[in-house]
Amino acid sequence: MRAFQIPTVDQYWERLAAGVPVFSQEEQRVAVTLYRELAKGHAVDAAQLGQALGVSPAEAWALLTRDSIKAFVYPDKQGRVVGFGGLATVPMHHRFEVDGLALWTWCAWDSLFIPEILGKQGHVTSPDPENGELVRLLVSPQQIESAEPKDAVVSFLLPEAHDFDTSAANVMAKFCHFVFYFTSRSSGEIWMAKHPGTFLYSPDEAFTLAKRLNARNFGPELTRRAASAELIPQTSSSCSR
Repeated sequence: MRAFQIPTVDQYWERLAAGVPVFSQEEQRVAVTLYRELAKGHAVDAAQLGQALGVSPAEAWALLTRDSIKAFVYPDKQGRVVGFGGLATVPMHHRFEVDGLALWTWCAWDSLFIPEILGKQGHVTSPDPENGELVRLLVSPQQIESAEPKDAVVSFLLPEAHDFDTSAANVMAKFCHFVFYFTSRSSGEIWMAKHPGTFLYSPDEAFTLAKRLNARNFGPELTRRAASAELIPQTSSSCSR
């Protein structure tokens, strides 16, 4: 039997990029806004999203039902958004604190790319699924600030062609449930033996992939928001003179 060949980060990115939907400029704005509204710690309905976007609730609902957005929306029984694209306001395996608020992520990797989308640090606490011990990270938009234990690793799985274009439940079942933090490579390897097709990357390698994902999915929108944020203190300063 041929041994499984662990893909390089570049090879993995090529496979991943081929399966992730492309967001239009308008959809990037909707997605980033939805992430930031969820980061307030509560379910988001069409009225709240519409207010944040400056559109009517009906228009916001129409945006939420676009194929590229809808595929990543995790709703509650009332139709409110309690999760989107890896971020959740309901308890999951990976705790993700932002500004002191308890949030959660669908998989380990989500906690590495979401800080840049929010423009804020995330404090990650995630149990190793093999030994139950905790992995803790402090992740900023620019880098992993700290990781404990230092030998922590992240499991990944090669995505299939349609893992990301159907529903949030499908994303969780086919991808997220195979992406965890482990306290050590040895712990990860014990778990991998029970889950064929999985492999391990370092947190830094996973963060490199996270930056590529954000650049592809939301690069123009994140750049626009960063530029707008930089203008605010300049405007205030000039008005005070």
